Amino acid sequence: MTAAVFFGCTFIAFGPAIALFLFTIARDPLRVIFLIAGAFFWLVSLLLSSLVWFITVQISNKESTSQQKGLLIFGVVLSVLLQETFRFGYYKLLKKANEGLLALSQEETMPISIRQLAYVSGLGFGFMSGAFSVVNILADSAGPGTIGIHGDSQHYFLSSAFMTMAIILLHMFWGVVFFEACEKKRWWSVGVVVISHLLVSCLTFQNPQYVGSLVPTYIIMFLMGMWAFSCAGGSLRNLKLCLTCKDKDFLLANHRPR
Repeated sequence: MTAAVFFGCTFIAFGPAIALFLFTIARDPLRVIFLIAGAFFWLVSLLLSSLVWFITVQISNKESTSQQKGLLIFGVVLSVLLQETFRFGYYKLLKKANEGLLALSQEETMPISIRQLAYVSGLGFGFMSGAFSVVNILADSAGPGTIGIHGDSQHYFLSSAFMTMAIILLHMFWGVVFFEACEKKRWWSVGVVVISHLLVSCLTFQNPQYVGSLVPTYIIMFLMGMWAFSCAGGSLRNLKLCLTCKDKDFLLANHRPR
């Protein structure tokens, strides 16, 4: 493998997320803090799910292939449920933190709205999830080795990069929809977020048939993106303003703080 593969896959996986961070978050210290806190919450959820999975593997029959596959599926489902549980816990924590910031500030409105917190925390979840998903794969892409030498797919690194990009963006969309659902107590929306997260995670079991995992994942990402856009107060009008560079920050600024 070459350096071009390494940097190309890195750019594909993290390019959109880094661009969003630089243009909408990096200039605001408060948003940066909440993004890092969101990444930390995701990391704690991974730690707990990994601990439970490790214990169950140790007490299981390691010679049973079916049992090990079952434990792998169990680990994925447990990880998703813990991630969404920690997302809800982070939502509750941010609500309390926002109330505290409002009490300390001299303004009548909250310094950062729930929609902004949903976007920032979702991107934090996505960054950390993407890092753990692709960091080892990127390390392997630097070589030595030749992908597909035994007849496997030649698109392993490229497919992994596109899947990581989708997961990062999905976490951002899930965060927006999840927080909006909690605010309005639409628990069915929360259920849709959890189910779609489970579905995307389980689609990775289709690999190395990458078409079977990437195509449905990107369809789900597109649908969740449209839903998140609507939840964030988006409309065709301000989408047109954004695409014509007349309103670059509409997702974070063009709504009333709550």
